[in-house]
Amino acid sequence: MVWRKSSRSNGAQNCVEVGWRTSSRSAGQGNCVEVSLDPEVVGVRDSKDRDGAVLAFPRRQWAAFVSGLRDRRW
Repeated sequence: MVWRKSSRSNGAQNCVEVGWRTSSRSAGQGNCVEVSLDPEVVGVRDSKDRDGAVLAFPRRQWAAFVSGLRDRRW
């Protein structure tokens, strides 16, 4: 996965680059999935097993999946 700078860095050179992010709804419990956004691929992994398997999805498929969740289609 590709590292990216936070959208909140405002172009500053001394910001932290992030590769994986956890849902803001996880409340720091450590039992969530983490997502890494790349221009073409979205990676998903278990936050409890960061060295484990990573599922990779084309961006369009990930967007359709998230849209379906938001619309409660499944």
